[in-house]
Amino acid sequence: MPGIVIVGTQWGDEGKGKATDQLGERVDFVARYSGGNNAGHTVVVGDETYALHLLPSGILNPNCVPVIGNGVVVDLGVLLTEIDELMERGVRADRVLVSANAHIITEYHRVLDKVTERFLGRRRIGTTGRGVGPAYADKVNRMGIRIQDLFDESILQQKVAASLEQKNAMLVKVYNRPAISADEVSEELLGYAERIRPLMTDTAAVLNDALDQGKVVLFEGAQAHHLDVDFGTYPYVTSSSPIAAGACTGTGVGPTRIDRVVGIAKAYTTRVGEGPFPGELLDATGERLRETGGEFGTTTGRPRRCGWFDALVVRQAARINALTDLVLTKLDVLTGWDKIPVVVAYDVNGVRHDNMPMTQTEVHHAKPIYEYLDGWDEDVSGAQTLSDLPKATRAYVDRIADLVGVRISGIGVGPGRKQTVVVHDLV
Repeated sequence: MPGIVIVGTQWGDEGKGKATDQLGERVDFVARYSGGNNAGHTVVVGDETYALHLLPSGILNPNCVPVIGNGVVVDLGVLLTEIDELMERGVRADRVLVSANAHIITEYHRVLDKVTERFLGRRRIGTTGRGVGPAYADKVNRMGIRIQDLFDESILQQKVAASLEQKNAMLVKVYNRPAISADEVSEELLGYAERIRPLMTDTAAVLNDALDQGKVVLFEGAQAHHLDVDFGTYPYVTSSSPIAAGACTGTGVGPTRIDRVVGIAKAYTTRVGEGPFPGELLDATGERLRETGGEFGTTTGRPRRCGWFDALVVRQAARINALTDLVLTKLDVLTGWDKIPVVVAYDVNGVRHDNMPMTQTEVHHAKPIYEYLDGWDEDVSGAQTLSDLPKATRAYVDRIADLVGVRISGIGVGPGRKQTVVVHDLV
């Protein structure tokens, strides 16, 4: 039975949560492997809408074990609040397993995230201010606080004090902000210990044992390929590795255990935050896409930047993530256009690029070259099979598959859990 990775192929918000939730009905474990509460997944079940930030989307399926891997940075207050809110709605969210090696987002990470972003001014990255970047920086600098540290008070206090010795000097002398008390931070973190204790475990052992037993494990990333710290539109990226390879380092499962990599792409393109977006529509068309698609961030509420489908963006993600399948989401949003443009190349200072340019400078100067496909007016939200879709809709889907070079195995035609046309089974 397979290990399956779900990965976003654009700049996030593609609908990974819905895809994971749907597959979660048929898998045994869903493991989150990257990011923090700077990302959000919206899942619609009947008349209920769930906005998830740290918990894996599989939490909504009672027979699936949700796991937060070592590659995730965890804001304990956010995690416990999210658990409590779901419990109040009848979801057994307290069954989540959390890696003992996952790093913790502290108060000083959140403060530093906000003050440094303001300090950057026009050069800001567009972070959510949740402390995710500073927490990952501490992890790499070997100054991080891990979940397991909650259960050794002396170690925790030493680590917090050592970390704040440097950070307080920066806050006071560079940013003119008051120092943060190490004792208060330690006290806050220790206050979470007893609630976290029953959730903490060696998640790498749990997941490897599950695969050994022939169980299906679904690996869920946050954000998307083009926000990856190595392969995204650097420096306007996240601080972790949301690409498929990150599933291995973020959970402790080896690469030979991954059998399928499923990419998720919107039928158009969106982006939140700063950074290059060659096909961005800064006009009434972009606003129409935003309003029709409800393109506002799950975590921040920020309006998303919108543009037509960009084949170069998804094709690069397909190559680097070795996609076996693509799920195309929100196809229903495109209903009602006479012609639907698709970005098939870039013009960079008069030179045509059929693949993503190599340098940051070239991406910033790229202008989209479009191919125009026929649109459709028919309502596709009730489609159950490919034959239910209008001819022009099927032609659009076929052209996307051809441009990206990956078979399309699922098509989202609405926000509901069941509003997906299954072309090829993923489990």
